[in-house]
Amino acid sequence: MEPFVDVKREQGYSIITFGTPKSNAMPGYILEKLTLTIRNEGECSETKAILLQSAGDKAFCAGASFDELLEISDLEVSRTFFGGFAKVLQAMQHCGKIVVVRVQGKVTGGGVGIACAADYCLATAQADIALTEINLGIGPFVIGPYVERKVGTAEFTAMALDAEFRTAQWALEHHVYNKILPDIPALDEAVQAFMTSLAGRSSEAMQHIKKVSWEGAEHFGSLMAERIDMSAKLVLEDSAKENIARIKERLRQK
Repeated sequence: MEPFVDVKREQGYSIITFGTPKSNAMPGYILEKLTLTIRNEGECSETKAILLQSAGDKAFCAGASFDELLEISDLEVSRTFFGGFAKVLQAMQHCGKIVVVRVQGKVTGGGVGIACAADYCLATAQADIALTEINLGIGPFVIGPYVERKVGTAEFTAMALDAEFRTAQWALEHHVYNKILPDIPALDEAVQAFMTSLAGRSSEAMQHIKKVSWEGAEHFGSLMAERIDMSAKLVLEDSAKENIARIKERLRQK
């Protein structure tokens, strides 16, 4: 599978699908394309809501592309890459349309940020979550405000430090997911029903709900330069490169 971002418009809502061959981990150009697509659909007058989903029946999103992280050797290039995740999350926050995220499988790193930036998130019971950045020698700095908004400061700190998987039930109880379903067919049925219901709602009412629900998060944008810099500098260190290469090789052998 070649990396892609695709958009399809249904009656009253848009479906944005992204996919990459390695657990839907995203390189920089896919992050940029995803940002532009979310912004464009947010401006579409025919779209009342956006469904954001990934391809396949396994991992939802493994965050950053290890291949690209290993290639980064320049600070500005590194800032641009981590800024790509910031742009996706801010596009979800500011697009003006309700963004629903469908999570079909395990989600780590930046993918957790996408789930937490959703206005509503549905997942399978197999969709465990983890913030694994510390294993690479970096941290969940860019996605941090979005994750902390959902799970709270103490839980975010614990996730960032232990890098352990939490169950989908835990994610439901801590407001990352709004509904969990037993399997992918049940998830797809629930997602379609929910998107159809949103398509029949008042656009103005949903826009107000979106605005009200994000009150108190207006400062997220001002945090991003510093947060991007944290990850951008750390990933250039030799220890981070060694960690990433080791984990990449371990995953390849599975």
